[in-house]
Order: sequence, then C-alpha cells, then structure tokens
Amino acid sequence: MSRARVLLLNPALGPLDYRVPRGMDVEPGSVVVAPLGPRQLTGVVWEPEHMPSDAEVGDNRLRNLIAVHDVPPLPANLRRLIEWASDYYLAPPGSVLRMALPSSSALEGGRTVLEYRATGVVPDRMTPQRAQALERIGDRQGLVRELALIAGVSDAVIRGLCKAGAIEPVEVSLDTPYDAPDPGHDPPDLTPEQAEAANRFVAAVQSGGFQPFLLDGVTGSGKTEVYFEAIAAAIRAGKQSLVMLPEIALTEPFLRRFAARFGVLPVAWHSELRQSQRRRAWRAIATGEAKVVIGARSSLFLPYRDLGLIVVDEAHEASFKQEEGVQYHARDTAVMRGHFENIPVILASATPAIETRHQVELGRYQEVKLPARFGGATLPDIQSIDLLKDPPPRGAWLAPTLVKAIEETLERGEQALLFLNRRGYAPLTLCRHCGHRFQCPNCTAWLVEHRLIRRLQCHHCGLIAPAPEICPECKAEDSLVACGPGVERIADEVAALFPDAPRAIVTSDTIWSPAKAAEFVARMEANEISIVIGTQLVTKGYHFPNLTLVGVVDADLGLQGGDLRAAERTFQQIAQVAGRAGRGAKPGRVFIQTHDVNAPVIQALVRGDAESFYAAETEARQDAGAPPFGRFAAIIISSENAQAAQETARLIGKTAPPVEHMHVFGPAPAPLAMLRGRHRHRLLVHARRALDVQDVIRDWLSALDWPNSVRVAVDVDPYSFL
Repeated sequence: MSRARVLLLNPALGPLDYRVPRGMDVEPGSVVVAPLGPRQLTGVVWEPEHMPSDAEVGDNRLRNLIAVHDVPPLPANLRRLIEWASDYYLAPPGSVLRMALPSSSALEGGRTVLEYRATGVVPDRMTPQRAQALERIGDRQGLVRELALIAGVSDAVIRGLCKAGAIEPVEVSLDTPYDAPDPGHDPPDLTPEQAEAANRFVAAVQSGGFQPFLLDGVTGSGKTEVYFEAIAAAIRAGKQSLVMLPEIALTEPFLRRFAARFGVLPVAWHSELRQSQRRRAWRAIATGEAKVVIGARSSLFLPYRDLGLIVVDEAHEASFKQEEGVQYHARDTAVMRGHFENIPVILASATPAIETRHQVELGRYQEVKLPARFGGATLPDIQSIDLLKDPPPRGAWLAPTLVKAIEETLERGEQALLFLNRRGYAPLTLCRHCGHRFQCPNCTAWLVEHRLIRRLQCHHCGLIAPAPEICPECKAEDSLVACGPGVERIADEVAALFPDAPRAIVTSDTIWSPAKAAEFVARMEANEISIVIGTQLVTKGYHFPNLTLVGVVDADLGLQGGDLRAAERTFQQIAQVAGRAGRGAKPGRVFIQTHDVNAPVIQALVRGDAESFYAAETEARQDAGAPPFGRFAAIIISSENAQAAQETARLIGKTAPPVEHMHVFGPAPAPLAMLRGRHRHRLLVHARRALDVQDVIRDWLSALDWPNSVRVAVDVDPYSFL
C-alpha cells in the first residue's frame, strides 16, 4: 500500500488519508501512528470502501505515516462491528474505535513491574494491623496499593512489612503468559435437563455459524454450569470465549466457579484493572493466548483473534446499557458481534427482557429452558405483606410479620437478606423549622445522607458535602430530619431489633471491587454474617446455601416514575433477589412489603406466574407501539448556559421533519433538568419498527448549527428517560 485511509482516535475527525513510506508494511487493521498538525495520534488503517472520506486529497498533499505498532491488526470482523455500532447508535466512529484500543500501554514493547508477596517471615514487631495484613494477603501478589486494599490496611503498613522482610518485591513481566484452562479439569455431574441444554450449546460451538440462544432458567437452575460446557467445547477447538457480566462485583464469585471447573482463572477485563493488567490482557486477547475472557460490557470491543463463543450472563440487566459516551446496549451489540464473527451467542437469564422474548417468538433466537433448580432445591415460598394492614411501628420500616420471620430464621442459625434499592441512610434531609431541603447545586436532585461516613452525597455527579449540624437557612439546631429509608437506615433498625446478629451492608459504596466482593463472599460462607442489607448488587450472581429468608422492604419503589419498563424491571429485580433464598437443601421464604398487594407485578410474583405477567406487559407495549414493537430515540440537549440549551432545543424541535409513522415529542426540560452543572432538554422520537430512524435523525441534525457550548447527544433505544 502506498496510500492508507486511517481512522484516528479522535471523535471530532472522520477518516484521513496518509502516505505509506517506502519500506513500511501496513494492511487494513494495522495500528499506526499518524501526524495531525504538530501532534502524533494513534489510528487504525481502514478499507476506503468501508470508511468513505468527505474529500479526496491528492497524493502530493499527503503526509507520511510515522510508525506501525507491533501488535496484531484489528480483525476485519471487529472493524465491521465498529462500523455497525457507529451507524446504529449515531456515534462518531473514532469514539467506537477507542473502545477497541482503550490502553495506550498495550501498544508499547515489553515491560516489567515490581509486585509484592509474603515471604513467610514473621516480623519482630507484630501489630494487630500487620497480623491482619499477613493473614488476608496469604499467597496473593500485587502492587502495594492492591495488597493494602485486600488487607484492609494503609499503604504504610504494607511498606513497613517490606522493611521488616515479611513482604518482598518481585519483578514481573507485563507479558507473562496466562495459564491455559483445562476443559477436562473437573466436569460437573449434570442433570438430564442440564445435559440436554449443554449438548445443544456444544453442538453449536462445534458446528460454528451464527446462532443466538436464550438460556431461560429459574434462579439456581445451574445456567452457569451449562454454558461452561460450551466454553469447554470452544477451548477444545482452540477458540476464544467471552463471558460478559453486568457488574464488576460479580466477577469474583464467577472467577471462583470458573477456577473450580477449569483449574485456572480466566482473563478478567473491567474498569478496576490497573494499567499493566489491562495491557497484559489486551495483548493476550489480540494474540489469541487468552482463551476465556470474563468482562464488563467494554470487553465486547476487544480484538479477539479467534472468537468462538459469546455468553451474556444476566442478559436482562439494564446496566448492559451504556449511558454516556457511545450509548450502546451490550446485549444487542453482542448479538451483532456474534453475527459478524459467525459464532453462537448465549443470552442467559432467569427473567429475560421482553425484547429478548420477542426475538424467540419471531424465531430469530432459539430458546433453551431450565425449569427446575439444581440438586433438588425448590423455589422459595413468596408472600406479600400489605403495609396498610400490617404496618411497621412509627419510625420503623420493617413490618411485624417480616421481623418475626427474621427472628425465626436467626433462631435456626440461618441467614437473611433485606433488599432495598436505595443507597445511603435517607434520600432527603430537610429542616423541620423552615422546610429547607438539601439539594445538589449541580443537579436537579436531593443530596443523599450517608451516615456511616457523615456526608451528604449526590448520586448523579458525585458531589460530597459534610453533614451539617445546623440548618444553613434558618440556623436552627437539632432541626434536620432524615426523610425516607436507605439501606443504612434499615441497618440501624436491624441493629436495634437484633443487636447480637452480625450484619453487612452491601451496596456499590461498600463493594466497589472484586477484592471487596471476595471478602463479603468469604464472610457469608463462613456464617460470619447473619443479616445482609443490600441494594440491587445482591440480587444476582451470589449463591449462599444458608440464606433462607429474603425481605423486600419497599416493592413499590421501582414502580414510581414514567419509565415504560418500570413494571418489568420491578418484576425482574424482585424475582432475582427472591432467587437468593433457599438455593441449598433448606427451603426459602420471601416476604414482599407493598402498599398495593393487588398490583399485577406483585400478584405475578406471589403466584409465580411469570408467563401471565409478561403476556400482559407485552400486550401493553404492543398497544402503545413501544419497543420491541416500535422504536424510540432520545435527543438530549445540554449546556452550562440555560438559554443556549433552551434555544437549541427549540431549534431542533421546530425543524423536526414530517415523516410518516414518526412522531417527535418535545422539547421539554428533562426530568433531571440539570446534571453536573449542565441544563438539559429532551426530545423523544417515536417511530414504527420498520422505519430507519437513524437516517432521519442524521439528516435532520446535520442540517442544523448550534453554539459550541451546546452538546447534542442521541440515545437510540434509550433505557433511561431522565
């Protein structure tokens, strides 16, 4: 090639043409360094027919490429996925490409780093913190900061142990090969139903070809063990597998189960990895050395050399939808990657999304069902508690029936879980004298009180303020009142009711890394925790045989607001958290506190009648022309200047094209009218399924101009309407 079209990691630019110097060897997919003005930027060589340029430039005006990185070219199938995601989600191709090249250090040559490990030497001066550190670190190895987090001590304690000879540095190559998983290490003893499902997946992996599957199994039915057999088949065929999980905190339990089955850990990919770990994982994935990758949604765009299987676990989870940057849905994009790679894709869920069920009805996805729990375990008994007839005492949030059930559970030496999807102590703090409410100055949101850290926090922009002693408006003392419960407030109530019962609060504030998740799992398995109070983080992925009681504190919480998926999400969330109860030999019980026991979603949960609930929800969606029967796209306008945002929103609304079977609603101030200091307006585009709404929006917005201070984002298939 004497001339190359290059897509740079710059979302503001389209593809640019460069001259290939004599002696430089490039091909489509090559990762190169290209000049742009005085800067040097990373980019990828692209086929001109797949990435048209706005203007052709003569050969005499081209600048030379500077270098080619010594990494494998991005595969053609990945380049096709990048093009599709850019077109479907109306995102700049450079932004999508950045997800495939997230680590600049991965493009550099070989490097080493110092890690640390215990030597077995007992220091002369053994403090309680040093003893705790050495006990928790065990045979683990890592950077000083990582070992400190694992041990729950400061960096200074780890450095002190280094000086005392109890911990030593080890030089580690950043390109150390990963251990290969053994598909025959510890094969499970599957039930006939599980074996039949596993055989279908194994056959699909062996035969190849694009085949989307829905693995629909009740909680505790052994879905993981089933798709592990498909992974084993991919390993035997020399292929790579990707397993996507919706939460980082779920990786640790999964890693343990994987290691028990295959003898080694898989390659992990998520935001908590340090740069050197991301570098090692990226290069192993690109060369094909990494045979099994477990990752968050961003792992979908990595340059797998020979991908043979994709699994999306907990495929119904809304967290698979990226809400910032490229606003893609990882579940749907995974299916498209399977299409481009021509491989099977397994969507595993106990509560599949209506969109996925619809694809099964259309015959596009094959359904594989696991209707019973593994090992003879039975589904829990579910009862509703009518808070109008059985209310908690004044100032409390747990109904007497639920409190009695907790007492009985603790007397039997079993564990209980209380679920409330609200972090912190209270969602609102106000002054009883003047009525002042503590609101975030950057967002249209109340500040949430976190009593454990004595802070008020905004859960949208992250602003943190000290908890005040007096009202900032009227200066009254002892006048501030916490309104409503969060998990911390429920934990206080539990502490008052059951002072001798060890408890744990499980939220993204307390379980923010795989190491913290591992610590929680170890304490639960050792029965060091009797009562767990948690948010949606505990609704999936965990398996605790001694947990027999689940209490849903406020089942009505998720039904508030105007989200079209509110009832479906509530059903999924409560069904998932109910599935934590009775997963072993002991039977489980679930109590759902609600103010409306006759609500269809509550009735469906109590009766265990998922099919009727989904049928009614699907019919309502069809009547409204809502997804999956129609299409939505949101246009979000934001600016630090309120007038500029409003004028741009009006301009976009006024110029909406008259297209048959398409309606544009708005503009209107967003429910979150201010977010991170930016004023926000929204328009909602509603169209028939067959309409190519992306082309309409692309042509519509490309004809308009707005100030540089204004951002206009398009969210295709939105999940958030805030």
